[in-house]
Amino acid sequence: MNTKYFLFLFFLFFTGTCAGFAQSRYQFGMLPSVNLNQKFKNDWSLNTKLESRQLFMNGTFSGISNTKYQYVLTDFSVLFAKKVSVNSRVAGGYLIRVEGPELMHRFIQQYTMVQRLSGFSLAHRVMADQSFSVNENPEFRFRYRITSEIPLSGESVDPKEFYVKLNNEYVNSLQSIRYDLEIRVVPLLGYNINNTNKLEFGGDYRVNSFFNNSIRHSFWASLNWFIEI
Repeated sequence: MNTKYFLFLFFLFFTGTCAGFAQSRYQFGMLPSVNLNQKFKNDWSLNTKLESRQLFMNGTFSGISNTKYQYVLTDFSVLFAKKVSVNSRVAGGYLIRVEGPELMHRFIQQYTMVQRLSGFSLAHRVMADQSFSVNENPEFRFRYRITSEIPLSGESVDPKEFYVKLNNEYVNSLQSIRYDLEIRVVPLLGYNINNTNKLEFGGDYRVNSFFNNSIRHSFWASLNWFIEI
């Protein structure tokens, strides 16, 4: 990532957070998910993901809080991917979100490139998605995520070994004429059970709404189960 761009985002995050910390909103909850991955001939693969969002607490840092448990939503997504080179894939898919009685439909396009470096791997993902629902205007997002995976034993992640995964993502959103930026930082501890099962647990921190003077901080406990067929 360009250094000037990174410094600008850091400055935006730091000044925006400090300027309106007392007025900032927060929410805390859990994001469990199950990922099913299946490989096909000719370098095709399919990822099916089921994720739920459960809220335990929300409020403002000025002191107002609500600790009532709330089951927020369920996401179900299907993503087909094609390997186009040794280290890269293109993918496209569909996500449906069930939030109470309402449904949201999202179409996804992405490109992923993985670099194998000495002692760890580095993955770059560029994604675009378009979301549609009955009661809201269409939302168009462009996202960039960088992920590092670091084995805690040896040069690669083998069965019955732990690893660390660090995600940093920038999500640009446009809905009607309103632009928003969300920054995500996700540190995870993973355990490779065997060649077909992995578990990851950690935090998922998100901050957005920089431009409407009402910054929101989201703290999620993330638990992910990956199954390879």
